Amino acid sequence: MEQHRAVVVGAGIGGLTAAVALHRRGWNVTVLERAAALTPVGAGIGLAPNSQRALDVIGLGDRVRELSAWQGDGGMRAPDGRWLARTSAKAAAARFGGPLVLLHRATLVEILLSALPDGVVRTGVAASLADPGDDDRPAVVRTPDGDIEAELVLGADGIHSTVRRALFPDHTGPEYSGFTTWRVVVPAPERPFPPHETWGPGRLWGTQPLKDGRTYAYAMAAAPEGARAPDDEKAELLRLFGDWHHPVPEILAAVDPDGVLRHDVHHMPTPLPAFHHGRVALLGDAAHAMEPTLGQGGNQAIEDAIVLAHHAGPGLRPSRSLDAYTADRLPRTTAIVRKAARTGRLALLAAPPAVALRNALITAVSRFGPGLVLRGFDGIADWRPPSAADRARVS
Repeated sequence: MEQHRAVVVGAGIGGLTAAVALHRRGWNVTVLERAAALTPVGAGIGLAPNSQRALDVIGLGDRVRELSAWQGDGGMRAPDGRWLARTSAKAAAARFGGPLVLLHRATLVEILLSALPDGVVRTGVAASLADPGDDDRPAVVRTPDGDIEAELVLGADGIHSTVRRALFPDHTGPEYSGFTTWRVVVPAPERPFPPHETWGPGRLWGTQPLKDGRTYAYAMAAAPEGARAPDDEKAELLRLFGDWHHPVPEILAAVDPDGVLRHDVHHMPTPLPAFHHGRVALLGDAAHAMEPTLGQGGNQAIEDAIVLAHHAGPGLRPSRSLDAYTADRLPRTTAIVRKAARTGRLALLAAPPAVALRNALITAVSRFGPGLVLRGFDGIADWRPPSAADRARVS
């Protein structure tokens, strides 16, 4: 077995962050990605101060902060445009050490790839776990080109992870949340707008500016699993949100029907018994898929990657190092998965009396200051990565 070799299965945000972090710790890293190429996919991603501090560990936090486009006020609105609660970039920075940074996923992928040597990422490789290994033998990853032995294997292969199923075949896996999402990136509307998330009956819309002048918008609505628009998804969005406040109609007018991404939301309300087995660790959606209602899916994957590399020193003994990783990450992510589900239920209330009561309560509490929306991220956005001193105490 080649000394200090790590194999990452999956080249998403979590997998690439882990690859960078392990590379900086001296590991020989190979990333195996099933897709034929790392072509730009997805839409926007919001990086909160917790993941920005995680990226500081690998020297990339400031590059992300440079892309911040949120400078003024924002908050929560009703479909008619009425403000339910207000907050601001200044309030976020005061509470958590920085504002939310919205950027395109492809931009973040480019930033992460720039920190890896050529040849680390291998695309078009369908990998599976053949043997998880243990303290005394390597893990084995199977590929069409032959088996690869490694001291450490990371399953970063998403919500339908084959690595997770190999490790925990009896786990129930992801479940449908009851709602679907749409995402678009369009040119900015002519009239300016403050960043916002708008909660309606059984529906939610968010509009956020990007640093490059474009606008990222997302929407959610209760729907049967697998349902799709009878015509096209732009028409469906117009039916659901076309009469909502500015800038929603202008955003929808600029949407290319072929540019709408629609995905049913699955999550894992039943936590795994552990995030590792043998020499294999799981991270991101493979470990703890969550609803997007807190915007923490990608953020938690980045945290996972940094904490995993923190514990994964050369000469790794899974019985100690990966136990520590699970102990650090499983309780935190389980709590966030559950909080995201609660937030989703609140945001997508559909009965008019329940919606009216929810909005009245949000408005009443918000009168005490701009911190209502931000308070929901206490214990999440204020997270800080472990230090070298923490690592010394564990070892």
